[in-house]
Amino acid sequence: MNILPDTPSTSPPEPGFSAPDPTGSTDAHGAGVVKPRDAPGAMELPWTRILIVGAICFAVWLLLDAPSLQKSAQASPLGSRRTVSLDVVGPVAAVSRGLGLAHVVGWTDDLLGRSVGGGPSLSIATPPIIPVTKGNGNGKGPALAVTTPTTTPTASTAPTPTTLPPLPQHPTAANPLQVVMIGDSIGIDLGPPLTNDLIGTGVVAAILDGKIDTGLSRPDYFDWPAELRADLANHHPQLVVVMMGANDPQSLEVNGTAVAYGTAGWNAAYSARVGAFMDTANAAGAHMLWVGMPPMAGSQLDGEMNVVNGLVQSQAATRPAGVTYLSSRNVLGDGQGNYTAYLTNGSGSEVNIRAPDGIHLTLGGGEVLSQAVMNSIRGTLKIALPG
Repeated sequence: MNILPDTPSTSPPEPGFSAPDPTGSTDAHGAGVVKPRDAPGAMELPWTRILIVGAICFAVWLLLDAPSLQKSAQASPLGSRRTVSLDVVGPVAAVSRGLGLAHVVGWTDDLLGRSVGGGPSLSIATPPIIPVTKGNGNGKGPALAVTTPTTTPTASTAPTPTTLPPLPQHPTAANPLQVVMIGDSIGIDLGPPLTNDLIGTGVVAAILDGKIDTGLSRPDYFDWPAELRADLANHHPQLVVVMMGANDPQSLEVNGTAVAYGTAGWNAAYSARVGAFMDTANAAGAHMLWVGMPPMAGSQLDGEMNVVNGLVQSQAATRPAGVTYLSSRNVLGDGQGNYTAYLTNGSGSEVNIRAPDGIHLTLGGGEVLSQAVMNSIRGTLKIALPG
């Protein structure tokens, strides 16, 4: 019987075989070998140092991004969670602004094309609108926050009653009808098609002032009454077109007390805000055309929009000389005013009018509603706009 020797063989390795490299490198074929922990270049950090580094990184991020976090907290529903968030983030945001660190995030957002709700946006020239038909995509790009430069908001004052001057029935290129279009993100969906169509008549000067995630319920987040006063002072419109309300079914703060949506108190408080908004425009000599919210795909939101539309329409009805209400339910809904994503146009083609979220409008939907607004201006307001 032959016994194998205990000592390693000195014979050469077989072809194609490579012995492991004790230094922890790789073989000729790139096969990895575990590197000993005590090999040169290995590093170990105590967990306390890792924790400290992580805490420092978090603190730096919080200091830089605190103003954005504060804006997000301001936009959240009223309640204890919002209050605590503001109490925690508010002082940090104040320090960030005081040190000028907030500009770092602002510059980064500008470079990346991002915007934070609640801050000022840029006024833009609206591009040509191309109706989108079924089969060409949903036509829904990202919502744009567009607004005109504003003056510094002043303290709220009750509008002074005045006699509204009549709207010009025959505007001309030399003396055009002055129009300002304002609204939330759905209003922004309508804005570019409408301002393009108005300007295209050659007898209208139109400006779009929109802000996403806004409405009349949360002036602490974005003060639309102050923005309207600025638009009236800066642009002297004869007609203000309004489309907002999708964000408004939430608690209101009235004299420091939260008033829950769905209560009689909420209906009364919201109606008062809508009425005051209308009066502000009328007191400055501007007529108002308020476009109601369209039908929504979700039953809960659709019911909420019915409530908001009803309150707005009631307020408009008490101001027939200065405010016109245009329902969009029949314009953008099916034969019964219910939600539909497609409408058939005059040539028999199906037009995609609603975005996949069941809330916003596509470019095609914005154009359909724009034509309804144009018809209302011609018919109800009796302004002769070239076709």
